[in-house]
Amino acid sequence: MLTIRREEPDDAPAVARVHIRGWQAGYAGIVPEEVLARLNVAAWAQRRRDLGTADPEHPFTTMLTEQDGEVTGFVTFGPYRNNQDRDDLDHTYGEVVAMYVEPARWGDGTARTLFATARDGLVARGWTEYRLWVLADNGRARRFYERAGLSADGQWSTYPVPLSGGRPPVDLAELRYTGRLDG
Repeated sequence: MLTIRREEPDDAPAVARVHIRGWQAGYAGIVPEEVLARLNVAAWAQRRRDLGTADPEHPFTTMLTEQDGEVTGFVTFGPYRNNQDRDDLDHTYGEVVAMYVEPARWGDGTARTLFATARDGLVARGWTEYRLWVLADNGRARRFYERAGLSADGQWSTYPVPLSGGRPPVDLAELRYTGRLDG
């Protein structure tokens, strides 16, 4: 049975594992293979701890799905980040900051459950509009968000992906999607 709960500090390694597997499967052919191959669960788990994502006072909330005691996905949401900066928040809009599902669970309803949980959480905080950023080349995610009622609003950005060896990063195009929560 699929259960949903809030992230706790001890969940960092499991969430990092799902995050990395989601990147490796979802961004294959988009993010350079060398970047996907060097992703490290311990480092990503420590980053989560350092950011304090499980702290109830954190401005962003992370909800997890579990199946048989295993974390199968997560979604993080909160106030909109101006220029995707966690220190520059615009409380006029909500934002879905991240959503990743264990690739073996793609298509089983986990993502829809997580997304509905995020929308409900944003509504509970009083937002009527929300936004999210998605890689322009991530057709699977874009189709998911479009089916959920969001649409690209014409805003775009670049996501710099660092490369090793002192090489300049690869800049990937991102699109902003917008939706209503009150209709």
